[in-house]
Amino acid sequence: MDQKPLFTEKRFIITFICVTSLFLMWGVLHSMSDVLNKHFQNVLNLSMAQSGLIQLSVFGAYFIMSVPAGFFMKKYGYKPGVILGLVLFALGLFLFVPAANASSFTFFRIALFIVGCGMATLETVAHPFAAALGDQRKSDLRVNFAQTFNAVGTIIGPLIGGFFLLAGDTVKSTDLTSVKTLYVCIGIVVLLIAVAFMFLKIPPLTDPHAVTTSDDPEAVNIDLAPQKGLFQHRHFVWACVAQFFNVAAQGGTWAFFINYGTNIMHFSGEKAAYFMGLFMGMMLLGRIVGTSLMTVMAPNKLLAIFAAGNIVMCVIVAQHLGWPSYIALLMINFFFSIMFPTIFSLGLKNLGKHTQQASSFISMGVVGGAILPFLMGFIADHHGVANAYYAPIVCYVVIFIFGAKMYKTGIGKH
Repeated sequence: MDQKPLFTEKRFIITFICVTSLFLMWGVLHSMSDVLNKHFQNVLNLSMAQSGLIQLSVFGAYFIMSVPAGFFMKKYGYKPGVILGLVLFALGLFLFVPAANASSFTFFRIALFIVGCGMATLETVAHPFAAALGDQRKSDLRVNFAQTFNAVGTIIGPLIGGFFLLAGDTVKSTDLTSVKTLYVCIGIVVLLIAVAFMFLKIPPLTDPHAVTTSDDPEAVNIDLAPQKGLFQHRHFVWACVAQFFNVAAQGGTWAFFINYGTNIMHFSGEKAAYFMGLFMGMMLLGRIVGTSLMTVMAPNKLLAIFAAGNIVMCVIVAQHLGWPSYIALLMINFFFSIMFPTIFSLGLKNLGKHTQQASSFISMGVVGGAILPFLMGFIADHHGVANAYYAPIVCYVVIFIFGAKMYKTGIGKH
C-alpha cells in the first residue's frame, strides 16, 4: 500500500515557513497601497482618478517584471530569485524618503513601480517555490495554505496604514513624515528577511511541474497534449484573460473602498481604514469557506457561482443604499477570495513542460489592476464613487464565462 503523501517533509519546514512569510509580507504592502490612495488625496490634493495611478504603478510593474523574473528563476533558482525580489522591494520602499522630501507624486510612483517589480518577482518565484517543498500531490494544498497568510497580510495592512497615515492627528493626516517613517521601517524588515534567505540552506528540490509519466491519478500537470503549443491550449489563454479582469476588479474595488466609506457612509478616514481590515477579513473567510466547498464541488463551478455573486453585489453597492450597500461591498471580497488561485490552477492544468512559462504569462494578467482603478476614479470624480462600482461587473461576467465553460482543457477530444 502506498504511503499517503505528507503536506511537506521535516527537512523543508524552515524553508516553507520563510517562503510563507513572503506571502504575508506582500499582502501587507498590497493592501497598504490602497490606504495610500486616500492619504495622497488628502496631502497632495489629488483627484480620485489621479490617486488611481498608484495601482497603475504597482500593477504595471507586474506586466513588465513577471516574465524576466521567470527567466531569472529558471536560470539561477528559487533562492536567488527571492533575494532579488526582496532587494528590489526594499529599494523601492527606501525611495519613499526622497519622494516625501520632494512632495512629488511622480517620484512616489517611481518608488511604487520598483516596489511592484519586487512584488512581481516574489510572486513569480514564491508560488512554484512553495509548490516544490514536498510531494507534488500536495503542491496545490501548500500554495493555498501559503496564500491564506497572504489574506492575513491584507487584513494587517489597512490597520497599520490607518493608524500611521489616516488617524486624526494633524501631522499624520496632512504631512508626509508618517509615510517616510512607516515605509523605512518596513524596508528595514524586508532587508532583514533578505539576509535571512542568504543564510538559509535549502535542501534539494523536485520540480512539481516536471513532465511525468506517472500513473498516479493525483499527479499534477502531466503533459497530455505534448504536440500542442502553449497558446493552442484554449483554457490557458482564457485563464490569462480571466486573470486580467479578475485583478482589474480587485484593484478597482480595493482602491476606492476607503473613499466609499468616507463619501457614502460618512466615516472618518481612520474608521474607513479599520473597516478595510474587516473587508480583508472577508477574503480570508471566503478562502476558508471556498476551500471547504471545493471538497464537494468542482472548482470551476464554484468560481462561476462566486463571480455571479459579485455581479449582484456590485449592483447593490452602486445603489448607495447605506448599510445594505456597504455590507454588499464587504461581501465582494468574500466572493473574490478564491478567484486568483482558482483561475491560476485551472489555467495550468495539463500543460506539462509549458507550465513554468504559462505561470509567468498568467502572472502578467495582474496588469489588469493597473487599469480599472484609473477608470473607476474617473467615474467617481464625475458621477460619484458608488456609480464607479458598475465598472467591475464586466470583469465578473468574463470570470463567470471562464468558470462556466472556458476552463475546459480539451483533453480527450478528438
